[in-house]
Amino acid sequence: MPEPGKKPVSAFSKKPRSAEAAAGSPAVFEAETERSGVNARCLRGGSDLRAGDKYGPAAEGTRHTLTVRDVGPADQGPYAVIAGSSKVKFDLKVIEAVKAEPVPSPAPAPAEAPGAPGEALASATEEKGGSPSPEGSSSAVPDGLGAPDDPIGLFVMRPQDGEVTTGGSITFSARVAGASLLKPPTVKWFKGKWVDLSSKVGQHLQLHSSYDRTSKVYLFELHITDAQATFAGGYRCEVSTKDKFDSCNFTLTVHETVGPGDLDLRSAFRRTSLAGSGRRVSDSHEDAGTLDFSSLLKKRDSFRRDSRLEAPAEEDVWEILRQASPSEYERIAFQHGITDLRGMLKRLKGMKRDEKKSTAFQKKLEPAYQVSKGHKIRLTVELADPDAEVKWLKNGQEIQMSGRYIFESIGAKRTLTISQCSLADDAAYQCVVGGEKCSTELFVKEPPVLITRPLEDQLVMVGQRVEFECEVSEEGAQVKWLKDGVELTREETFKYRFKKDGQRHHLIINEATLEDAGHYALRTSGGQALAELIVQEKKLEVYQSIADLTVGAKDQAVFKCEVSDENVRGVWLKNGKELVPDSRIKVSHIGRVHKLTIDDVTPADEADYSFVPEGFACNLSAKLHLMEVKIDFVPRQEPPKIHLDCPGRKPDTIVVVAGNKLRLDVPISGDPAPTVIWQKTITQKNKVPAGPAPDAPGAAGASDEWVFDRKLLCETEGRVRVETTKDRSIFTVEGAEKEDEGVYIVTVKNPVGEDQVNLTVKVIDVPDAPAAPKISNVGEDSCVVQWEPPAYDGGQPVLGYILERKKKKSYRWMRLNFDLLRELSHEARHMIEGVVYEMRVYAVNTIGMSRPSPASQPFMPIGEAAWPGTAPRPPPGPQLHCGRPPH
Repeated sequence: MPEPGKKPVSAFSKKPRSAEAAAGSPAVFEAETERSGVNARCLRGGSDLRAGDKYGPAAEGTRHTLTVRDVGPADQGPYAVIAGSSKVKFDLKVIEAVKAEPVPSPAPAPAEAPGAPGEALASATEEKGGSPSPEGSSSAVPDGLGAPDDPIGLFVMRPQDGEVTTGGSITFSARVAGASLLKPPTVKWFKGKWVDLSSKVGQHLQLHSSYDRTSKVYLFELHITDAQATFAGGYRCEVSTKDKFDSCNFTLTVHETVGPGDLDLRSAFRRTSLAGSGRRVSDSHEDAGTLDFSSLLKKRDSFRRDSRLEAPAEEDVWEILRQASPSEYERIAFQHGITDLRGMLKRLKGMKRDEKKSTAFQKKLEPAYQVSKGHKIRLTVELADPDAEVKWLKNGQEIQMSGRYIFESIGAKRTLTISQCSLADDAAYQCVVGGEKCSTELFVKEPPVLITRPLEDQLVMVGQRVEFECEVSEEGAQVKWLKDGVELTREETFKYRFKKDGQRHHLIINEATLEDAGHYALRTSGGQALAELIVQEKKLEVYQSIADLTVGAKDQAVFKCEVSDENVRGVWLKNGKELVPDSRIKVSHIGRVHKLTIDDVTPADEADYSFVPEGFACNLSAKLHLMEVKIDFVPRQEPPKIHLDCPGRKPDTIVVVAGNKLRLDVPISGDPAPTVIWQKTITQKNKVPAGPAPDAPGAAGASDEWVFDRKLLCETEGRVRVETTKDRSIFTVEGAEKEDEGVYIVTVKNPVGEDQVNLTVKVIDVPDAPAAPKISNVGEDSCVVQWEPPAYDGGQPVLGYILERKKKKSYRWMRLNFDLLRELSHEARHMIEGVVYEMRVYAVNTIGMSRPSPASQPFMPIGEAAWPGTAPRPPPGPQLHCGRPPH
């Protein structure tokens, strides 16, 4: 069952298979769905198969069957079954009935057809010891199977079930019709339901794809090598394009190989005489009888001998280099993973076999050894004196015993064992006994670099960028790029660019030419990846060709064409001769459009005109005819209209800050072009009064503004101006003032009609300066300051006030509050007794701070001690200097 919350990949748990049936017998196809109640439709040639004398579709739970009765040649061909969005295709092949006569291998009787629909067409082919599939393991396309016009299915041939023995190889193939596809389909291989095999590509699994341009069929292959028992199970192949999807399930069965390792020890111990007797050996009497150990040992020895015979001999890199010519050094180094070729050749040259008799050594070290990276090697010498002490040196430095370096002494033999060899162990080693020594060179061979993600074929046009990408098993590995078998060297970097990115290697061709087509390969020490590059010439598509024109004298003629490539240039011809542009004849090229314009056409311009693109065998031609009959032209008329983006044609009030620029952009339309008139209503008052005028007529609830007239705005220059074009009218006010506030009326007129819109403009500003503040309750160092709101708040509510003071004889004002004062009075403190002060106030709204108010009357703080005990306190005058009277 699929995981919760995920849709099944296919609606079928068991799909119908292609079958063969003898003529005159019935054919039965079976399928099973993931769940019961699914409506399955059987089709042939795009038409549903209904129950009748010929066809018998039936459903029972999740099992669905299709019976074709009395099969004849006309019934041969492709069939399909659809369940949900999944579609499976299968074929019926009709064979002639075989007469009953003795033959070496009897053919299946017609009566067997219902129970055995026929052998399934399998696409799995086996290699390297794989056992043949029960179904025949054929990847050929069956008779009658083509690429029909199928709205759901994409497979021409689906991968079929396969079998393989352990250690063998098998290939699953899927073919997809590509005739109707604009670009290659996307194919994914899965094991089970969700394991994507593209992430498992490596030594045991490879994915390949190719395209047959003759049959226009894509071939996708899943290649499994050295199969293991864990590889068995269900697999799935999914193919998808831009608007289609199809999938197919198949099964891989892995049979274990019976070898010496699978022997039944107990049965092997028994003598052969017991096996041939008529006595039955049951599970409860397995230990009965005589055991034969000698036969088991013989089998073990024979298996060891066979293993030694089959083990391939490892190549000696030292000997290969010694016998090779210098021209072969690079190839050998690449093939065997030699990273320091120059150093290795130097070591090889310094190696000399010491032939003279040694008094300390009976057997010396070989001149050179080699070992694979990660493996173990033993270096052994035999001494003349079994009790002599030896030292082992690596590059002249004594080796100390550790977990990786082990010293052994057995009689006269001395052995140095190096385990888990790495590239650091690639060095010169010496064994020293007294004053004598013997030397050797050890070469640590790296494992072969494998291809984990192969190259992909590419199809490009001339001038396009090409990038081949391949992934290998080792990071920073040495690789070679080849084209048609010839290595691409670094000297050709002007044409090719090589890039390494970890395990990925890239070959880049910036601008492909026809000569770049061919087969490209990436070669490593352990394999090769091959891909084909197809370069096609650019095909110029004509989206719009030039057309014949008929124009009148003195009119304008325009030839226009559009091609697929915007970088293509071309020439214009008149009667086969190149046309030279002048003041009357103009040639333009904008993007993909090429245009020829002829003004004030004359009879001499009547000719054949052609456009020839450069670099393409293409010619676009048309004729220009001069019209002699005059045709009255009736102009099209359209009533004027104002296009404002507002509901109900009642625009919101337009607010502008005083001093800023006001621009009203009004789109208009109409044919002929309408006349635009701007007017402004003239009102009695522009400021909101503090209270009603004493002689204002009307009741207290009457409007504060009265309209007297409309002012026509027609100036095209100055602070207030109007500019009008064919499709819009723009009203501009430079440095808006309070007087610019009001209702503006826009009227458009033409002979067909009229349209009008009112625009309300509000100008907001800082408040007016408040009146001079009043001073009261003057004390020793304080006083109370009171003021009135400004006469005009600037069109926005007053947020608060700022209070300042200064000494009478000073010009420096000092701010008394940093937070806005919400009230209309404030008690000022911290003044100096006997000093004359003045106060002023500012009003603040959202636009800013007003100008300062006039200064208050000067005043002087005076304390109580300044007054005589019996004298009365003088009344306040124009200059306030009173203090507190004594108690």
